[in-house]
Amino acid sequence: MIRRRAATLTGIVGPAAFVGAWVTGGLLRDDGYSPVSDAISRLAEQGTSTQPLMTTGFVVFGLAMPFYARELGVALCSRSAHVAVTVTALGTLAVAALPLSAEGDQRIDTWHTVAAGTAYLANVIAPIVVARHLRSPAARKASYALSAAMAACLVASVSFDDLTGLFQRSGLTLFDLWSVTGAVVLLRASGRRG
Repeated sequence: MIRRRAATLTGIVGPAAFVGAWVTGGLLRDDGYSPVSDAISRLAEQGTSTQPLMTTGFVVFGLAMPFYARELGVALCSRSAHVAVTVTALGTLAVAALPLSAEGDQRIDTWHTVAAGTAYLANVIAPIVVARHLRSPAARKASYALSAAMAACLVASVSFDDLTGLFQRSGLTLFDLWSVTGAVVLLRASGRRG
């Protein structure tokens, strides 16, 4: 029981580390970086002062979330929920392993974009997959609505250059809030059973 609760807590730890890294990194950068117009990945760009911090945020998220994904999948009896959240984590680890290049190397930056796109797509899919397993109609609708909002934000982040950072952060924060909410629900349920 304690091990399962610890695994569920990673659904809070991962998002907290990720958001904490980009908030702190954005505050520390003094070279014209803008959280409104610049992508989070710019904080982990090769050679930047914030690269170690943001890379750590990506890695903690990427290592923590598979444990949460497993517990979510077990709680919902859903292999697809487990897989969707795990793909989000693996995509984020790939983002950390493939930071944007300082010189704009097209090959490196393309692989980075593929990794980020994979993680984003999994972010959007996970709430849809989970919604099918929720008993409450209100919870199902909320999960579908969050997925749609995430998709809209992430599409907007590549459509509006001046607002890339704002829309990206909005979409990813919705996923993080969804994950944290799910972890809290699972922890409360396990507390009632224990």
